[in-house]
Amino acid sequence: MSTAQTGSTKSSEAWRNWAGNVVSRPVREVTPASVEELTAAVRRAAQDGLKVKAVGTGHSFTAAAATDGVLIRPQLLTGIRDIDRENGTVTVEAGTPLKRLNLALAREGLSLTNMGDIMEQTVSGATSTGTHGTGRDSASIAAQIKGLELVTASGELITCSEKENPEVFAAARIGLGALGIITAITFAVEPVFLLTAREEPMTFDKVLADFDELHAENEHFEFYWFPHTGNCNTKRNNRSAGPEAPVSRLSGIWEDEILSNGLFQAVNSLGRAVPATIPTIAKISSKALSARTYTDIPYKVFTSPRRVRFVEMEYAVPRAALVETLRELKSMVDRSNLRVSFPVEVRTAPADDIALSTAADRDSAYIAVHMYKGTPYQRYFTAAEQIFTAHEGRPHWGKVHTRDAEYFARVYPRFGEFTALRDRLDPDRLFGNAYLRRVLGD
Repeated sequence: MSTAQTGSTKSSEAWRNWAGNVVSRPVREVTPASVEELTAAVRRAAQDGLKVKAVGTGHSFTAAAATDGVLIRPQLLTGIRDIDRENGTVTVEAGTPLKRLNLALAREGLSLTNMGDIMEQTVSGATSTGTHGTGRDSASIAAQIKGLELVTASGELITCSEKENPEVFAAARIGLGALGIITAITFAVEPVFLLTAREEPMTFDKVLADFDELHAENEHFEFYWFPHTGNCNTKRNNRSAGPEAPVSRLSGIWEDEILSNGLFQAVNSLGRAVPATIPTIAKISSKALSARTYTDIPYKVFTSPRRVRFVEMEYAVPRAALVETLRELKSMVDRSNLRVSFPVEVRTAPADDIALSTAADRDSAYIAVHMYKGTPYQRYFTAAEQIFTAHEGRPHWGKVHTRDAEYFARVYPRFGEFTALRDRLDPDRLFGNAYLRRVLGD
């Protein structure tokens, strides 16, 4: 259940996101312990003429949560409010980390249908920026929302669903923090199930040649391509009748901690210091992980620890354009003198009906490019972004991009719907900041 602690207000120090590429200096921080305290903080900010933003764990690479006004930290607004087994829903406080939600649901014999590959974010931060995993039929975390509660700029607490305030519900599931501050979310859940994961290396050319088949035959398919090589690692997750056969403790320590985190950290540090070593490192890294198969409950299959810090750009392109887009990306890297030590991650999602979802109204494929923290990334990301936008790509709202409202009005059919709702709910831009001004307009 949610906490009964009393919240706090304090003068703020500089705030930095997880990757360290965004810094802001709010006037004060508020850590409310109840919806009433949050509402009071919003009203006081309005009276003081200050902007107000909520921030979760800072896993966005954009300045979506940055503010020079009042920073709301929701870490006391955590826990499950209600489980409705009959209707298959769970209502959770907005500051609850996905990790805690997944553990609590598992104890109750329940699970989300799909999730992303990390679970450090708060539920409100993850959904507000469109966090997703990969799925043939099951979509982003936000697409699993059945209802939500938010505090608007007027200090009013409203609830919305398909039946109650449906126009707000249609937009606020991925609201970028522009429509209000979310205080609770109701998710669709189902009885916990087993997934069998099959991980194996495959060549870049084979993955692309067989992509349509791999996508069609698997509930969840994703792969990683290692730049400077023709090698990929693939992962297929499908529901299983069991029995449970989790990754062994030894294998987990070796592959998920030592290779994927410890050794990967070391080789990236070497690559940052001596960029000429990166192509050789990539060839070795792309062959380091062996094939394996395991069966476990969903969050233990979908998610993995990410301890190596990086900066990321990710675009959603029409799924039909994926193969061509990836060939162009590989050709660009091969022709350039870029040195890229992080693999390129590729996932998919079916079309959904959320106004600013990167999969809104079209089946989508996601291409994510990364650079190790502290490594210059602008030239690589700029070249990649030119390729993605040529295919009408939509950038992840929480990851590095340079697009603006004029661009989004072209690639989102219901962009005007969202901005009109924002005009109604927050006409004075209490929840505004420089990032929202760029991506949504004035």
